[in-house]
Amino acid sequence: MNVLIVEDEKSLASEIAEFLKLENFICDISYTGLDASEKIAINLYDFVLLDLGLPDYNGLDLIREAKKNKSESSFIIITARGAVEDKVKGLDLGADDYLAKPFALIELLSRINAVARRKFNIIASDIVLENFTILVQSRKLCCGDMEVELTKKEFDLFYYLVINHGKVLTRQQLYEHIWGNLLDDQYDSNFIDVHIKNLRKKLNVYAPAPWLETVRGIGYRINLNQ
Repeated sequence: MNVLIVEDEKSLASEIAEFLKLENFICDISYTGLDASEKIAINLYDFVLLDLGLPDYNGLDLIREAKKNKSESSFIIITARGAVEDKVKGLDLGADDYLAKPFALIELLSRINAVARRKFNIIASDIVLENFTILVQSRKLCCGDMEVELTKKEFDLFYYLVINHGKVLTRQQLYEHIWGNLLDDQYDSNFIDVHIKNLRKKLNVYAPAPWLETVRGIGYRINLNQ
């Protein structure tokens, strides 16, 4: 998943980023509210980890701004502030959770995963998709007793489509989720098409997958209502 860390303590921001990268997250860092505002306006983040006490911004204003612009990012407030009113204001504005400093990185990961489960309505660790089963914890895709050999990017792409099943995801959304920031000099929507082609080929070796649909001119979706 694609995460923006908004934190002016550079050492803490780096520590969080390095930890989450080991957990297969793609991380960007903003040390100021202005930079964070610009990044959120341009890029599609799954999560924004937000310190309220920024040098140039009230973090609550950043949430308010993002929600006004209909950002679909999930916000987790990370702050040394202990006042109940700050927590309440953040949650009322649409933040998904609140974590007070100091905190253990494993707890942060647990909070992120809990929000993701609620957001995507994931109840069990394993996700069954007709003939296939996604083993979320071990990051494997199986068909019966056989494992479908996927690359890391193929697994990430497939998993993201599955947890958003029924929703059309654009090539840009998929690109940013898998590769991070959208940079004009690097972006090539064909990357997504090639990965989808390879993914379909691998799935079809084990069982038909007509539910992995191409939506012409837009992107792709998992459609289980056929």
